Amino acid sequence: MLSREQLLHLFNRFCFLTSQPDVKKRIADAVKDKQEAVAVTTAIQEEIFLEMGVDPGFGISCLGKVCTAYENDRDLVIQFYKFIAKEEMACDEAELGEDEFAERMLKQQRLHEQQLEMLKHMRKYHLDDQSAILEKLHQQMENANYDSEASILSAEQIEEIVQRKVSPLFRPS
Repeated sequence: MLSREQLLHLFNRFCFLTSQPDVKKRIADAVKDKQEAVAVTTAIQEEIFLEMGVDPGFGISCLGKVCTAYENDRDLVIQFYKFIAKEEMACDEAELGEDEFAERMLKQQRLHEQQLEMLKHMRKYHLDDQSAILEKLHQQMENANYDSEASILSAEQIEEIVQRKVSPLFRPS
């Protein structure tokens, strides 16, 4: 298994490289040539392993074992998930194109801001009410097949959930 330091080096180097314009172009050009973006990001990881003096096949195989081998190292596992997210973003950017990717990121940012506002609003309520709100949110997301747009409740919806919860007419199904 790769050491913690080797993994962190890979994660940092990959993050740096995939933020460079020439590497972004390399991935985008591969997509235009009908190649899978993930094949290019894997090749970049293999190149980093070669720079490190690690057999690329061994290095790639270790990535599949990070969560198991380092299950007690929360910080490393978090860095690993950030690394995976960075790879997904690099692929998305190449596949969507710069404009569509920027639009998606802006939409994602707006969604996160709405979620934060909803959470701030929820904090005004008692823990029992918060649980009821989260249960309703879970049902809503489940019904929408976990579409991210379903991860928001308006202040009015929250009020309605809380009022129903304390109402004598409220009967859980």
